[in-house]
Amino acid sequence: MTSDSDVRRRPLTSYVGRAEDENEVRRLLGVGRLVTLTGAGGVGKTRLAAQVASSLTRDFPGGVAVAGLGELRDERLVPRAVADSLGLHDKAGHTDLDAVVAYLRPRRSLLLLDNCEHLRDGSVGLVTALLRDCRDLVVLATSRCSLGLAGEQVLTLPPLAVPDDEITTAEAALTFGAVRLFAERAANVLPAFEVTEGNVADVVRLCRGLDGLPLAIELAAARIRALSPSQIADRVEKNSAVLASGLRMPVERHRTLRATIEWSHSLCTETERLVWARCSVFAGQFELSAVEAVCAEDGGLGSLAVLDAVDGLVDKSVLARIDGTDKVHYRMLRLLREYGGRRLAASGDELTVARKHRDHYARLIAQAADAWFGPGQDEAYERLMAAHADIREALSWSLRAPGESSVALEMATGTIEYWVARGAAWELRDWIDRALDVAPPETQGRARGLAIAALCAALHADLPRARRRLAAAEAIEDEDAAPYIAHASAFVRMLSTEPNSMFRAAEAVRLFGERGDVRRQMHPMFIQGVALAYRGDLPGARALLGSMRRLCEEAGEHRYRSMALFGLGVAEVCFGGDLDEGERCIRAALEIDLRASDVLSAAYRVDGLAWVAARREDWVRAAELFGTAATLWDRCGAEPDVAVTMSHRMFHQATRDALGEGRFQAAFAEGRRRNPHDALSGPPSVPIGEPAMLAPLTPRESEIARLVAAGLSNREIAARLVIARRTVETHLQHISHKLDFVNRTQLAVWVEQRDAARGPL
Repeated sequence: MTSDSDVRRRPLTSYVGRAEDENEVRRLLGVGRLVTLTGAGGVGKTRLAAQVASSLTRDFPGGVAVAGLGELRDERLVPRAVADSLGLHDKAGHTDLDAVVAYLRPRRSLLLLDNCEHLRDGSVGLVTALLRDCRDLVVLATSRCSLGLAGEQVLTLPPLAVPDDEITTAEAALTFGAVRLFAERAANVLPAFEVTEGNVADVVRLCRGLDGLPLAIELAAARIRALSPSQIADRVEKNSAVLASGLRMPVERHRTLRATIEWSHSLCTETERLVWARCSVFAGQFELSAVEAVCAEDGGLGSLAVLDAVDGLVDKSVLARIDGTDKVHYRMLRLLREYGGRRLAASGDELTVARKHRDHYARLIAQAADAWFGPGQDEAYERLMAAHADIREALSWSLRAPGESSVALEMATGTIEYWVARGAAWELRDWIDRALDVAPPETQGRARGLAIAALCAALHADLPRARRRLAAAEAIEDEDAAPYIAHASAFVRMLSTEPNSMFRAAEAVRLFGERGDVRRQMHPMFIQGVALAYRGDLPGARALLGSMRRLCEEAGEHRYRSMALFGLGVAEVCFGGDLDEGERCIRAALEIDLRASDVLSAAYRVDGLAWVAARREDWVRAAELFGTAATLWDRCGAEPDVAVTMSHRMFHQATRDALGEGRFQAAFAEGRRRNPHDALSGPPSVPIGEPAMLAPLTPRESEIARLVAAGLSNREIAARLVIARRTVETHLQHISHKLDFVNRTQLAVWVEQRDAARGPL
């Protein structure tokens, strides 16, 4: 299971234990199906929930999923966030909630739903449906208030324990969580720091003054490079006293946290305060280029000043640094973002900054569209993935702001391939539909938007809606929309097995070609090629799909190249062509998909290799490959749709008939246990079983730990295991919590020591 949450994106810092609280959460999870951790912001709900969830993987064989809602500001996207955490693609004829329920219903699973308070209605609706329809599901939620559902077990999380006045030694003080957290975080900033007999009284005074709130302690610890514990404690006490007279808050620790944040803000330079406020517009993680786009001013604040401010905010723990493969990203904890947002609103710059934010992500989408058909495709995809929360925010703002709906429509229709690859075509369809609903009838690009909306509806086999959108597009006299209309029409006709799909696809290919838009020629070319094979023109199909393949190779593009290869394979295997050549094409397509961790495409390709085996009457291998493909379909919550139903059903049934039900099910089950890479090399030479476990890790975590020890990157691990990269990151987060490691080197050394002690496997 995967995660797109705040939990996954937090840095790998050590966890200061809350043993009693952990045990109580585990106890409650054993007696109820919904446990909600409540408490003030900054008290550590997310961290405790993640720690508990990562320790319970053996109790939930169906998996532990972590879905963070902190980046969302739209109730409608709550089910999508959970679907993303499970790695599910959206599915024809099903909502995101339907897909999540279908996946979780047969499994005993734990779902951690983090940061529910600002999306309470959406969270309540989701949890109600899941607990009703998924009998073996347990939900652990974090929220500043309870969800208010029947049977909910609520645990209000207290701050970390702090010493009383009688504690006077460093050794005794460090047995308290608040002091230990301050000591560890301060040592991260100033490695020479430690709690001693000389400073223990001031450290205790400081932790007491901060009421043991983890976030407040971390913010205070960030000042240790410039101030002593005594100086920090003095300033905390002074700031708290000043603020107390102006605050009327029912819970004392709310005042303490507010005072600490205000104090951190007061210690920032004027430029840092400005950048803090403006960065509050970001919903998720962001690059430096995004900060510069939002914060820099012509003739005012320059890029170098912005960089210095970012560096200062990282040093003060206002911004968290996230190290990626080749780029650094930043993110802001939600409480600090909320505070910055209030400052931004008070400044009067909120509208200007929001528009700069939207414009930056509109440019990002346009740049991705330009780079998609070429060697920059992977980088474009990764940048959009990392920016997804802010793309959503930019779209949402454009729909709310008067006169901006046309930009939302342009953004939503800019790179449809990204949304499909992400498995979120339904979400794209929703954004386009919402933009069309609020855009004036005369909006430029409306006909094109309607045609792309029709294409999205067809992707979900919603053919009636697709036809309505097509009719609306055709009713608008807009020559610019003609190739888009032809493309959508061809796809709708192909899915409904109507005549003339080939001719409409050829029209789209011609019109896009006249505009030099090779990227948008690709899918219509695939439709036309398969339609030619279906009509018996195998030479024509080979020529067209071969041309598509060459265009992709010349451009250095791989996703459409995989599609072209698969089309060639289908033509050869299913329409009387060269079986060996068909197998080579499908295998080559699968190799591309496995490198890209494209699970949905890989499912089609492995299914196609099962057809090849069935054509050869290698029935056992066919059944095994159908089993491997079924595992892939399940991983992304999909199934062979109408585009391949005919071939899939024909070969699947032939295999079942040839083997008989018992032998078919045995081979099918064996295939389910195999890695899709085995489809490229034949059956494995030794039986596939679970990897030797490295307690306390699960089998999958053990497998990933060994790959880390072997020097593989997250991307390479994802490709090897055919899982999403965000799934790898989630597993590594769980491993870090279990083993209290902060980097990959520690993990690699630990694995080598454990395996050496175990001896030869």
